[in-house]
Amino acid sequence: MLRFIENLPSYVVGIHAVGEVNKDDYQKTLIPRLNELADRQGEINYLLVLDTDVGNFSAAAWWEDLKLGLKNFKKWNKIAVVTDQKGVEWFSDIFRFFIPGNSKGFPLAKLDEAIKWISEKDDSNHESDLHLTPASTYSDNDIVESTRENSSNKGQGPAGENL
Repeated sequence: MLRFIENLPSYVVGIHAVGEVNKDDYQKTLIPRLNELADRQGEINYLLVLDTDVGNFSAAAWWEDLKLGLKNFKKWNKIAVVTDQKGVEWFSDIFRFFIPGNSKGFPLAKLDEAIKWISEKDDSNHESDLHLTPASTYSDNDIVESTRENSSNKGQGPAGENL
């Protein structure tokens, strides 16, 4: 079941997942609220407290999750996932490299820290935190040349063989 977390800023949607989660939970609870936030704000700040095993999500729920993520792909600003499932927390930290916004995992004991993080306004987005230049500004040639210039194995292939 998906339940809303109250007392969050209006620019944050907070969801507490408990027990079994199915397609109806997404369609009746999460999707309308996230769509409304995306329409109103132009971006999504999402807090998920995962107080159930990911195995309790039905295949249809995962499908709805995938569709929701892709539909709003460019609108994700911040995603905080709070769980004691280390694999999920780790995935949340890595996920930030695959979405335009920022994603961070927290253990359940640090729920207050997650709420603080997701609630902080960040006008500059995560790119300035990491000092990144948007990939769209580079050509394929720039990336290849930069990789060659910064490589510690100049003149060698990926396995260290001489070229």
